Amino acid sequence: MIMRRERRTVGCVAAAAATRACLVVLRAKPPGGPARWLRANHAGRTVDLLAGPATAVGATFAAARVRPAAGLAVAVAGACGAYDDLVGAGDPRRGFRAHLGALRDGEVTSGAVKLFGITAAGLVTGTLLKKRSLDKLLAGVVIAGTAHFVNLVDVRPGRAAGAVLALGVPGVLRGGEAGQVSAGALGAVAAVVGDDLAERAMIGDAGAHALGAALGSAIVLGTGRAGLAAHAAALVTAAVFGRRVSAAAVGASGHLGK
Repeated sequence: MIMRRERRTVGCVAAAAATRACLVVLRAKPPGGPARWLRANHAGRTVDLLAGPATAVGATFAAARVRPAAGLAVAVAGACGAYDDLVGAGDPRRGFRAHLGALRDGEVTSGAVKLFGITAAGLVTGTLLKKRSLDKLLAGVVIAGTAHFVNLVDVRPGRAAGAVLALGVPGVLRGGEAGQVSAGALGAVAAVVGDDLAERAMIGDAGAHALGAALGSAIVLGTGRAGLAAHAAALVTAAVFGRRVSAAAVGASGHLGK
């Protein structure tokens, strides 16, 4: 029991350290120049998006230490989110319907790339983490769905951190591999939540999707078929009513999510 607790603690601290170190490096020399990573937040303040890729690196590192397959899902989710953060800047379209509608018209948006990329990564990871066909499918839905859910509620400073806390603490308490991956996600977000709340930075799609994929992987690692089905149903419902979920998050406390 003590050894398991130590693993969770080490994973949490290691993720926080990796995230913070990456953020320091990125701020010292932002890829493409500082201006590429600056955005106006909900209140019109200029913040940087560098906390996003830094969080993705920390969460990926922590998840891969436990299960390489989980690290794959987190890395792809973070990369797809970063792509949307950079390429999709200024695109007013929000939600799956808008991006799928554009795809029907022959336009491949950054949001569509993100949607299909994260979904594919979730399904591949689900296949690697589970043995039975139905479980593989449910696991893929849970991983991709949780990634999108955390991004969906990331509409104000601290909202994504709150979602990670709500989803991650039960996983940490459950222990095992699920606890270790959850602890890594908590450590990664803890390293940047101060900048997020102070409105110096936002984690953007890169950070939100990566954290969500990590938590989804933790759910898959610690849950049986019935639990996976329940989580999948809840996440699909949240995706269908995405606009209402985002509106409810805005009503509770300030980041513009996609």
